[in-house]
Amino acid sequence: MHVKEMLKKPRWVVYLLIFIALLFIPRLLSLHNLMLFEYGLTFAIVGLGFNLLLGYTGLLSFGHGAYFAVGAYAVAMIGRYFPSSYAMEILLPAALFFSLLLSILFGFLCVRHTKIFFSILALALSMLLYALIFKLYYLTGGSDGLRVPIPSLFGISNAGVRRPAFLSGTYYYFLLFIFALSFLLMKGIVSSPFGKALQAIRDNEVRAELIGIRVRRYRLYAFSISGLYVGLGGALWSFVNGHVTADLSHWLFSGEIVYMTLLGGFGILEGPVIGAIIFTYLKLYAMSNTEYWMFVIGATLIALVLLLPNGVAGAVANLWAKIKKGKAAGGTSC
Repeated sequence: MHVKEMLKKPRWVVYLLIFIALLFIPRLLSLHNLMLFEYGLTFAIVGLGFNLLLGYTGLLSFGHGAYFAVGAYAVAMIGRYFPSSYAMEILLPAALFFSLLLSILFGFLCVRHTKIFFSILALALSMLLYALIFKLYYLTGGSDGLRVPIPSLFGISNAGVRRPAFLSGTYYYFLLFIFALSFLLMKGIVSSPFGKALQAIRDNEVRAELIGIRVRRYRLYAFSISGLYVGLGGALWSFVNGHVTADLSHWLFSGEIVYMTLLGGFGILEGPVIGAIIFTYLKLYAMSNTEYWMFVIGATLIALVLLLPNGVAGAVANLWAKIKKGKAAGGTSC
């Protein structure tokens, strides 16, 4: 699509305006809130990948924390065992490679099943990885985890730079660029014939197979791309957090990925992005104000399912549709 044609569409104009606004975030937020926002951006990338599987393919996984952990641990273990190769241009491709490799392996087993069987198998495989990370103490640090140093970026060494200064400087713009690229790529995927085939599989698997779509193969492709995105998010998250542990591959963490996608609205491209940002702040403020923060999160989920079944993005989309419908009705009556 030509750039001028894209800009004629209101949604692309909104995307451009939001991106420009995000460039000024470091000047508007305190360091603490900026770091929270960076957490949200990394989870937004995770949500984009998870939504491809849940919202567009119709497969619910409770084991996507495994690919997040692989991406994060790929960074941490290179930092520990290969410090001479600890550069961003090596770390991200390594995280993508290992997360893709694991998602293909696990996906090959999972996509043979659907519905609850798929979900439970994905969860079981994730917990298998959790057990391995937890038990291999001398390799992975076990329950203590591994520290994630600050990497060099495009040949620029950050030795001696404190993490807050690193996160509020070049890294924020690098993260924003990766997020924007990931978002546009995912929009291209879901709008392509491949994305339409996935939606056909979601809506009616039998009909999709009858028209020639190779259902299992397409599910594996979607699973692999989803794992790739989640692994990328894990790698980028590790630089913000500075430490990785085995809990990243636990089913509870996978549940948080599901939660943020439901919160924003699955099946809507922008939904998981909105959900990831909201969830990051919601969890922090719930934890800082009460020891029963899990109750708050659970109650929010129940309210969400009852009041906003399509998530925040879905509610906004429905409201906008009603407004447009009201304007159209008002125009015709005149």
